[in-house]
Amino acid sequence: MSAPIGNLAALAAAVLQPGFVGTVPPPWICRWLGEGLGSVVLFARNVVDHEQVAALTAALRAERPDVVVAIDEEAGDVTRIESVRGSSRPGNFALGVIDDPTLTEEVARDLGAELAACGITLDYAPDADVNSNPDNPVIGVRAFGADPALVARHTAAWVRGLQAGGVAACAKHFPGHGDTRVDSHHDLPRITADRARLDAVELAPFRAAVAAGVQAVMTGHLLVPALDPALPATLSEPVLGGLLREELGFGGVVVTDAVEMRAVAGRYGLAGATVRALAAGADAICVGGEHADEETARHLRDAVVAAVVSGDLPEERLAEAAKRVGELAAWSAAARADLRPTRGGPPAGASAVGLAAARRAIRVTTAPGAPPLPLPGPAHVVEFEPPRNIAIGAETPWGIGEPLAALLPATTCVRYARSGVPADPTAGAAGRPVVLVVRDLHRHDWMRAAVVRALAARPDAVVVELGVPELVVGARHVATHGATRAGARAAAELLSGTVRAGW
Repeated sequence: MSAPIGNLAALAAAVLQPGFVGTVPPPWICRWLGEGLGSVVLFARNVVDHEQVAALTAALRAERPDVVVAIDEEAGDVTRIESVRGSSRPGNFALGVIDDPTLTEEVARDLGAELAACGITLDYAPDADVNSNPDNPVIGVRAFGADPALVARHTAAWVRGLQAGGVAACAKHFPGHGDTRVDSHHDLPRITADRARLDAVELAPFRAAVAAGVQAVMTGHLLVPALDPALPATLSEPVLGGLLREELGFGGVVVTDAVEMRAVAGRYGLAGATVRALAAGADAICVGGEHADEETARHLRDAVVAAVVSGDLPEERLAEAAKRVGELAAWSAAARADLRPTRGGPPAGASAVGLAAARRAIRVTTAPGAPPLPLPGPAHVVEFEPPRNIAIGAETPWGIGEPLAALLPATTCVRYARSGVPADPTAGAAGRPVVLVVRDLHRHDWMRAAVVRALAARPDAVVVELGVPELVVGARHVATHGATRAGARAAAELLSGTVRAGW
């Protein structure tokens, strides 16, 4: 016998993780929290500063004390809590290059403490993908690297650190988004590896995350025929139930990647993907990156209720999902209670351990006979802007020009996208040192051609790579392993010969 419709609606609301627009909770979110909504997710549009986020989360808890408040904060290039300034911590790739798991754990604990102070309880991180395909358009520096053992040990360290800071970690994108040329925001990637390869590469970091006690795992919208030839992982019971639950022994919350992404919504619709994901074993539906409104939330809640009534979604499965969300909320409350209040310390957005780590991640390659660094004086910085990775906020600043000008006054900077690169990108240098700034140079033909022209005109130019340094060019090459504020500061210090304590 099914539960009354009202009870089903409350269960359906409990498994949604909607986003919303605004820097205070809108009335519909407050009302829904009183009607069973179990979680919300924050995006950059909800963040002004830490004090505002703390007030926002306090307002949410005034409506429901155990609400799960999630955010997609990887640190590194994908940052929401520091989206206006750029992350004060290096991302996964930089930490993987350093390969000091103790440091990775310390950086993640530092982030966890900052998020917990803002009232956030669940972070959609770490990215546990093995970036084995250097042409991957959406992972890249978000991964710890291309070696599965390295990614596994740093994934485990990041989970331990974040959760020690009081925030639940969420390893993503299960069963692994690293070996793909397709961005699942736009279409459905296909992972062609056989099961032996999946076990050895893609699944290794997730096994490590589970062993480290990760509280949540986020699904990837990926077709993996070796696991399920018909359905994307998010909608696949063999992947979520058979592999993640039974084989890997994961007992926490399974969260979907944003359900409005075209890899699933384009094929099954928002409601269809939601119901199929829950039936397959997902416990929480992330939605609201694009559809952040009550109408969408109501549409999904009503579709879940209708699926239970029609028999397409077992009521027991929905109740199990809601129970797991409640267990995550209870874990979060206990974790917050265990935190020791701290006084003083660096201001929010000025991570000392983050800057120290970013400095350690810098790598310099110098050809024989090339002039040594630092630069002899103010420079002319030429930044080449690739198409935006949709996972990285359009509002998040990047580049070397601004931090270098702060250390070397009279430094100038220009930025060129593909359509605007002049024949000689260095034309404005006027005899000053030239710094060429690139992101994933190996992935962009137009950028490589522009850099070749620039180096022909100024062979003494310094090339600074803010992405994956798959292609090292120029007599002096600096790799930051990420386009973060921390990495840019570290590179500017190197180029200027000036190191300043703190931020």
